[in-house]
Amino acid sequence: MNKGFFITFEGADGCGKTTQIELLNKYLQENGKETLLTREPGAKGLGVKLREILLNYDGEVSPNCESFLFLADRAQHVDCIIKPALDSGKIILCDRHTDSTVAYQGYGRGLDIDRITSLNIIATSGLKPDLTIVFDIDVETSMERVGKTKDRMESAGMEFFNKVRQGYLEIAKKEPNRVKVINSSDTIENIHKQVLELVNKLWQV
Repeated sequence: MNKGFFITFEGADGCGKTTQIELLNKYLQENGKETLLTREPGAKGLGVKLREILLNYDGEVSPNCESFLFLADRAQHVDCIIKPALDSGKIILCDRHTDSTVAYQGYGRGLDIDRITSLNIIATSGLKPDLTIVFDIDVETSMERVGKTKDRMESAGMEFFNKVRQGYLEIAKKEPNRVKVINSSDTIENIHKQVLELVNKLWQV
């Protein structure tokens, strides 16, 4: 059986990662690869319920509570969906994963990054993506793309999202072999080409 691969897509809302993950999924399937397209929060089953709370709950949510809800979603996702798919040789394409919690709750909300990293290890049982692609974009453009209708996370404001952006860039500096940054202000076609270049290198490992 062929080895499965785990690829995650990261970046602020409006960065274009969802478009790119769908383009990659189509490309891989057309080239005979078996894929699983998934997301955090909100993979099928329990994750759908957790996503509704995280994005649309209209009361106060403490940063600690928020981070633990994301971690609970992740633990369920990894154990019940990601690991079985990897074991069967599929290519996992995941819209957000551990780096989102570090960027949003760590750098953005100001929680202890080392503690979040440790909790991520517990939630994933140490599983790490083979490749993480961060789609970098300035905050003004990302908020324009999101539009006026925003969920709870998207409504956090400019200062918060500047911290999140810097968080992602710091993560990439710390783990340059795993985390690759793409300028998301380029055209969809050019970004897709860059994604393919990064992904095709995985088969050569």
